[in-house]
Amino acid sequence: MTGTLDVIPATRGKAVRLGKGQAVQIINTYGAQVVDTWAFCIGDLGHHMSMEHTRVENGRLMPAAGQTLFTNKREPILVLEQDTSPGIHDTLMAACDRWRYEHLGCTDYHRNCADNMVEALDEIGMKASHVPQPLNLFMNIPVNGDLSLTQGEPVSRPGDYVVLRALRDCYVVFSACPQDITPINGAGRKPTAAHIRLVT
Repeated sequence: MTGTLDVIPATRGKAVRLGKGQAVQIINTYGAQVVDTWAFCIGDLGHHMSMEHTRVENGRLMPAAGQTLFTNKREPILVLEQDTSPGIHDTLMAACDRWRYEHLGCTDYHRNCADNMVEALDEIGMKASHVPQPLNLFMNIPVNGDLSLTQGEPVSRPGDYVVLRALRDCYVVFSACPQDITPINGAGRKPTAAHIRLVT
């Protein structure tokens, strides 16, 4: 694909602006990195991509290639245009935050996706009133027969990618998840960088 490759540093966030019709490729460069992903409508950050509304509108636990992602007003915002991964992405889990790491035993500050989202928006001069539940790209949360959830290792491979195309002007925000306590980012529990590329 054409376009300049840009990095989402390990444990950090990044925001981009997409005009209607533009697309962004998100690359799982090393194969096991979860990338939390949000989208906000330009002009109203309170109008944003919503996983609970997307599940209802698609009738699926996770979106498949070709399906639309919807806002909290049930309006289209992005389409999952391409997906070279096995298609396992989480729509259930909240972004990790400082309280999550406190519950996991951290006594010092731990990088987290919620703060990464806020910081990434700050870098482009935007402020969100809250942290919506993200689309957790490449995150594997199996639903077991007894309805319990497993913190699974990603099943994606190095170089797997998805392409999200904007159906309206929006900001798209990414976080290379800092989780290093559970195996969310692989058995090695070592977060890595991911990459994005704006494409036509």
